[in-house]
Amino acid sequence: MKDKALLFINGDAPKSFPIPDEYGLIACTDGAFHYLKNMNFPLDKLDFISGDFDSHSGKDENIYDEKFIYTPDQDKTDFHKALEIILEKGFSKVDVFGGSGGEQDHFLGNLTVAFGCKDQLNIKFYDEFSEYYFVPKNFSLKGVKDKMISLYPFPAVENITTNGLNWPLTKGSLSITSRIGTRNFAIDDEVSIEYEKGDLLIFIGRNYL
Repeated sequence: MKDKALLFINGDAPKSFPIPDEYGLIACTDGAFHYLKNMNFPLDKLDFISGDFDSHSGKDENIYDEKFIYTPDQDKTDFHKALEIILEKGFSKVDVFGGSGGEQDHFLGNLTVAFGCKDQLNIKFYDEFSEYYFVPKNFSLKGVKDKMISLYPFPAVENITTNGLNWPLTKGSLSITSRIGTRNFAIDDEVSIEYEKGDLLIFIGRNYL
């Protein structure tokens, strides 16, 4: 995973942390710095802390001054600006914690940012309930039997076929205005998904049964 970055943003603080040494880069937005500090995350592992610092003075700990990157552009969110820095540093895979919870407009905004960056970055979100990310038009998962699998069109998906789910789809369509595919679950260890047009967000939860 050394080719992958780890990013903390200002949603709900994670209940636990992944192993920092498995990542090639670790960063956080200024808001997330608060909960990392309070949860005794090893702050010396951070490569940078970015944001407009509207929720953080940027000077709480002088030892970290050199890691602060001021990004004042109000046309982009702190999450978006952090992703741009990660991309500039040569990483194309990012695990994101703190993307959900709190104010729900932030959550929707984070999904929209990830959608806009999906052709440049492979972004996976993790929270207390599930992991979720945009998937390509031919995709498979292994080791997911009995896990909750939700398919969410963003905003529509055409000619989608799934295998390994309790409620399968065969050349179906999903749309946020008519039919979505949430709260399904895997009946096989491997699940495959194919679709022809649109964009699809998948949520992989804990065991359904």
